[in-house]
Amino acid sequence: MSTAPATATLPPQLQPWASRVCTAAQAVAQVRPGDHVFVGGVCATPRALVAALEALEFGPADVELLHFLTDQAMPLDAQGRPATRYRHRCFFVGTDMRAAVREGLADYVPLSIARVPELITLGRIPVDVAFIQVSLPDAFGYVSLGVGVDVVPAAVARARLVVAEVNPHMPRSCGDSMLHVSQLHQLVLVDTPVIEYQHPPTPNAALEQIARYISGIIDDGSTLQIGLGRVTHEALKFLTDRQDLGIHSDVITDAIVPLIERGILTGAAKTQQPRKIVTSFAMGTRRLYDLIDGNPLFVFQPIETVCDPATIAAQHKMVSVTQAFAVDLSGQVCADQYNGEFYGGLAAQAEFLRGASRSPGGKPIVCLVSCDEEAQTSRIRAQLLPGEGVTVPRTDVHYVITEWGIAYLFGKSIRERARALIEVAHPKFRAELFAQAQALGYLGAEQTLKNLHAYAVEDEATVVLKDGRDVLLRPAASGDAPGIRDLFHGLSNRDVYTRFFRRIRGLSDRDVQRLCNLDFENEVAFVACSGPRENASIVAQSCYFIDPSTHLAETAFMVHPLWQGSGLGSALQRKMMAHARRRGVRGFVAEILPTNENMIRLARSAELAGAASSSVPRVTVEHTGGTVRVTTLL
Repeated sequence: MSTAPATATLPPQLQPWASRVCTAAQAVAQVRPGDHVFVGGVCATPRALVAALEALEFGPADVELLHFLTDQAMPLDAQGRPATRYRHRCFFVGTDMRAAVREGLADYVPLSIARVPELITLGRIPVDVAFIQVSLPDAFGYVSLGVGVDVVPAAVARARLVVAEVNPHMPRSCGDSMLHVSQLHQLVLVDTPVIEYQHPPTPNAALEQIARYISGIIDDGSTLQIGLGRVTHEALKFLTDRQDLGIHSDVITDAIVPLIERGILTGAAKTQQPRKIVTSFAMGTRRLYDLIDGNPLFVFQPIETVCDPATIAAQHKMVSVTQAFAVDLSGQVCADQYNGEFYGGLAAQAEFLRGASRSPGGKPIVCLVSCDEEAQTSRIRAQLLPGEGVTVPRTDVHYVITEWGIAYLFGKSIRERARALIEVAHPKFRAELFAQAQALGYLGAEQTLKNLHAYAVEDEATVVLKDGRDVLLRPAASGDAPGIRDLFHGLSNRDVYTRFFRRIRGLSDRDVQRLCNLDFENEVAFVACSGPRENASIVAQSCYFIDPSTHLAETAFMVHPLWQGSGLGSALQRKMMAHARRRGVRGFVAEILPTNENMIRLARSAELAGAASSSVPRVTVEHTGGTVRVTTLL
């Protein structure tokens, strides 16, 4: 029979507790038939204890192992198939458990991990034994849970028997991560490197574009949730020009290290625990673990504390990112089933999305690649498929980002949601989705689909006007229709007449779609937005329409009276000139009423606007049949 190590061979920190030290085989022999065994997870998975339990010659009957995300907690046979002797109950279907769930050896519980401690405390999730991994004890007899606090405190408090792997390589994390050795019944000394996790170094082009879109809407002073997905990890690489970012996240990864080293991740703008990185577990490499070890910058807390929606909502500009497998045209999100198979889980997505939505300046983001790897199936669907459950209800969805653009859904109608999501679907599937949306009654028969391009985020620009106000200039989208109507109704009667050459009281659906639902081939439009992206007001619009026979483009502008004279018209003109030059447009033509002196002045100013470029525009003005025709050759 195996015996415990001799006291003389123990590390000095363990010698006062030698009576509790035993081998893994001795520890797991105390598991009784029918026990519910909690297994600590992620990079602190107690592999030795799980392996010893599986290796028992006569294992206890009816034992269930329950856990969150684990690493090698499921033994495999020679063919790589699951070969466990026990039932598993998991709250997240990672790579470790995917085949076991598929083959019926493990049960998936679709439950937020933030709610698990509560149910353990109430006894509704029974825990009789807890297998965990900890650091060496300090001089006062306290061990640290290191890189994996998450659900462990609740499990330890409830278990009859707590067995801890004591690993000298486990960093001592600060915060609420300490347990006294008196709370641990058995100690099993292991001397193995802490499990390391590294994201693939080069994501595909779609993931990188999504990451760029996400980073583009993160403001200075934002507080970030990292999440488990590759996209967020990648997005952090594009934040090197930001200031005073903070972290309040269920998990942290190596991606935060460069931001710390560059002084970008200061947490100075956080409202809860400023200048601290708050998390519940870490998934990284030794580089991250060495930074965590004994560092009070990091505050590790139980998962229910980190993921409390009220705490999340109190953070300044909280940004939460959830990766999804599918989204339907009404905004329903599936994030834990892929092709009908359970994969991933709820984690704490609901808490972070809802918390971020209530955070001042917060941004709850759902992201996904628009189609499968072979581009055979769209992941933006008319309706979720059988076998795709709703992980995030449409009522909680704000931003949806694919590699083709950004859709904002919160507070929008089904029609507006459908249009916005079709515009960020893969162009190959947009016509089919459009037809399906019409068949479902989401879109009217008179609606049209024009734009089959990716949203040109590179054409976005924030400009500061002469009066100090700033606006975002960006390409127009079909979802801008309500904002265009509001802009129209803000114009004076004179502005309306000089813009449309007739007196009209409103814009028909056809009129408004002509101003924002464009193909971006022969029809191009930009809008100027004031205010936060999710609730911005359109204060100006400009467009150009190319005549294929001359390759000249007719231009038109609308600027709200409160923004006239600020230089906004000139900024839009410069934006359109730069865009048109790149596309080889010969020039602009503007038909202007003689009484519209402001627009004549704007059109004639193109020479000055282009003076800094290598090709200065040439402007000619002629009076033709009651209008002034201004031609600008680019």
